[in-house]
Amino acid sequence: MTYSVDLQDLQFQLFEWLGLDGLLEHPKFEDWDREGIEMVLNEAVELATRELATINVECDRQGVTWENGEVRVPPAMVKAWELYKEGGWVGSTSSPELGGLGMPESVGTVLNDIFSGANLSFCLVVLLSRGASELIEHHGGEELKHRFCEKMISGEWTGTMCLTEPHAGSDVGASTSRAERQEDGTYLISGEKIFITSGEHDMADNIIHAVLARAPDAPNGTKGLSLFAVPKIWVNEDGSLGDPNDVYCAGVEHKLGIHASPTCSIIFGREGTCRGYLLGEEGQGMALMFEMMNAARIEVGVQGAAVAAASYEAARAYAHERAQMRFWDRRAGRKEAQVPIVEHPDVRRMLLTSSAYVQAMRAVLLRTAYYLDLSRQSEGDQKELYRSLVALLTPVCKAWASDWGFRVTEWSMQVYGGYGYTSDYPAEQYLRDVKITSIYEGTNGIQALDFVGRKLPMNNGGAVQHLMKELIGTVAEGKSIPTLHSAAERLSAGLVRFSKILGDLPERRDAGLSIMLNAVPIMDCFGALLGGGFLLQQAILADHRLQIMLTEKGIDSEDAEARRAFVTENERATHLHNKIQNAVLFNHRAVPPAVGQLVAAESNENASMAAIL
Repeated sequence: MTYSVDLQDLQFQLFEWLGLDGLLEHPKFEDWDREGIEMVLNEAVELATRELATINVECDRQGVTWENGEVRVPPAMVKAWELYKEGGWVGSTSSPELGGLGMPESVGTVLNDIFSGANLSFCLVVLLSRGASELIEHHGGEELKHRFCEKMISGEWTGTMCLTEPHAGSDVGASTSRAERQEDGTYLISGEKIFITSGEHDMADNIIHAVLARAPDAPNGTKGLSLFAVPKIWVNEDGSLGDPNDVYCAGVEHKLGIHASPTCSIIFGREGTCRGYLLGEEGQGMALMFEMMNAARIEVGVQGAAVAAASYEAARAYAHERAQMRFWDRRAGRKEAQVPIVEHPDVRRMLLTSSAYVQAMRAVLLRTAYYLDLSRQSEGDQKELYRSLVALLTPVCKAWASDWGFRVTEWSMQVYGGYGYTSDYPAEQYLRDVKITSIYEGTNGIQALDFVGRKLPMNNGGAVQHLMKELIGTVAEGKSIPTLHSAAERLSAGLVRFSKILGDLPERRDAGLSIMLNAVPIMDCFGALLGGGFLLQQAILADHRLQIMLTEKGIDSEDAEARRAFVTENERATHLHNKIQNAVLFNHRAVPPAVGQLVAAESNENASMAAIL
C-alpha cells in the first residue's frame, strides 16, 4: 500500500503554530532541539512508508489465528515489531530513566499520527503497552517499576488494559472479577475479560495485563474495584521469566476491520493460580485506570485523524491519475477528451473538505497534547488551568476526531467511485479500520455525556471560557484580513449561538434530559468551533508568511494571476495558500451545519423520548 504523509503540515502545526521551540527550552527536554525532532520525524516517515504501510494490506487479509489458547499474528507484523523495537519507538515519550527517549507528548502525538495512518492494527499494541507501563511506573512502586517498565518500554514485553466483561460493557462497575489477598502481598486473580486488544500474541516474550478486579470485602460498583498488574508469564525478583501465570486466551473476535490486531477473550485464574500485584491502593482501580484510559482516548482520536489523513492522501493521488469526462468549464478552451477527476468541482469539494477536517482534527489533538506538556512543567494556577484544558478536550479528541475521521474515509471512498468499493484500492480498508475508533475506549455517546455533564461545568466553566475567549480574539484578528473576513464572521456567529445554549440549557426544568438528548450535537458543535478557530489561527499565520514571500519576490498580492502562478510553483507557498483555503472552507461548510444542530436543543425537541420504540 502506497502511503503518503503530509509532513509539511505536521511540522507547521508543531513548530510554527504551537511554537514547540519554546517548550524545548525547558530543562526536561534539554536533550532535544528542533533539528533533532525533525530528524526523528523524518525517520518515522521512513519507517512508516517503507515497512508499516507496505504490510498493511497483507496483514489485513491474513488476519490472526487462535489455537489452543495461543494467538499468532501475521509474520510480517512480528518482523515489523522487531524493527520498531530497535528504533526505540515504543518509549518515544517515556522517561529516559527507564530507557525511553523523553520527547514531549506533542511530538509523540505527531509520531502516533504518522504510524497509525500507516498501519492501525500494528499501532494498537504500542498504545496499550505504553499506557500500561506508565500505570506501573506511577503506581507500582520502585520494585515493580524496574521489574516491568524497562522491558515494556523497550518492546521486549507488551501490555494491555482489561476492563470489559461479557455482562459488563460500559457498565464497568458490574465487574465480577475477583482478587484474593495472599500472605506474600500478591493477589489471586480470577475472572473473564473480553475485547482485550493484543491480549495474546506472538510478538513479545511476555504480556503485562492491567486488570480491574474486586477484593472480597470491597463494595459494589466502581468504588470497589482495584487495579492489578498481571503478567502472562510470572516475573521473578531478578527480572527473569518464570512459569506461566494461569492466563488463558479463550478466543479472538472476528471483526469488521483491524484484522491484524488480535481482540481477545482472556480468562484469569482458570486453574486458580493466577497472581497479580496491586497498583496503588485497594479501591483506587477506576481512578488509576482512568489515567490510562484518558491518555488512550487522546491517542484514539489521533488514530481517527491519522487514518483519515491517509485515506485523503490516497484519494487525492487517485484523483490526479483518474481521467473522466471533459473539463467542466467549456469557456476555458480546454480540449482534452478527458481530464483528471481532480479538475471537477464536486471532487475538489470532497477533497478540500477532507483536507480541512484532517488539519482541524490534527490541530485539536496537538493543542491538547501541548497543554499536557505545559501542565507537567508549570506550577500553581497555570498548572491547574492546563490540566483542566486537557480534561475538557480529552473527550473531544476521542469522539470528535474519530467521528469525523470515519466521515473523511467515506468521502475518500466516494472520490474513487466504484473502484473505492473494491479491494483493489485502500479506501475500503481505511473505512473498515477507522470505524472502531468511535466505539472502543468508551463509545462516543458516553464521551459526549462526560463532556457536557462533567467537563463543561468543571471549575465553574473556567476551561471552556478560556478557550472561547481565545477564539473571540482569533475572530477579531481574522476579520482584519480580507481573505479571511467572511470565515471569521461565520465562526463568530457560531460562538455566539453556542455560548447562548451553554447558558440556557442548565437553567431548564428538565435540564438533565435535555443534556442527555443533546450531548452529542453540543460536543460536535464545540469540536467544529475549535477546529474552525484553530484553522483560522493557522490561516492568519499562513497569510502573514505568504505575504512576506510575495513581497520578497516582488509580486503584488492583489495580482491574482501572478499570485496563483507563484503559489502553484513553490511548494511552501502552495502549503500556505491551502492553509488559508482550508480555514475558509471549514468555517463556511463545517461550522454552520454543526452549529445548526443546536436548533433541537434551543427548541427543547424531545421526539426521541415521545416516540414508541
